[in-house]
Amino acid sequence: MQNKSEVATELFADGKFNCSTSVFTAFCEEYGVDLTVARRLACGLGGGCRAGEICGAVSGGVMVVGLKHGQNRPGDTAARERCYAKTQEFTKAFLDKKSTLTCKGLLGADVSTDEGRAFMQANRHICVAAVQTAAEVLEEQGY
Repeated sequence: MQNKSEVATELFADGKFNCSTSVFTAFCEEYGVDLTVARRLACGLGGGCRAGEICGAVSGGVMVVGLKHGQNRPGDTAARERCYAKTQEFTKAFLDKKSTLTCKGLLGADVSTDEGRAFMQANRHICVAAVQTAAEVLEEQGY
């Protein structure tokens, strides 16, 4: 049986899904989230929301944090603060391994441009590594 980081990496490396969708959906079944809904939710986050900003693998990971710790009742500020703290733990661990949270920083290219997207496709291994790292960090943190 594959671990979640292997599943996420395979989903992305095979081109089945983008970075955010690959990370998020690798963890969804455990939290009872419908995969069709999950894939649709995460899709727009790929490529740093197509702007090269927060890496989609990181965004997918933050969504996983929210599945476990997110606020679901109005006024539950304790849950919100716990989720924020867990989000910071996740992003810090990713930063410790990759030194940046952005697509631009990881790729050294602006994926909001045609040239940047072409660079990303030609250097897909960089994104594969980011997907793997995000999923591994989540596993290390007990997700």
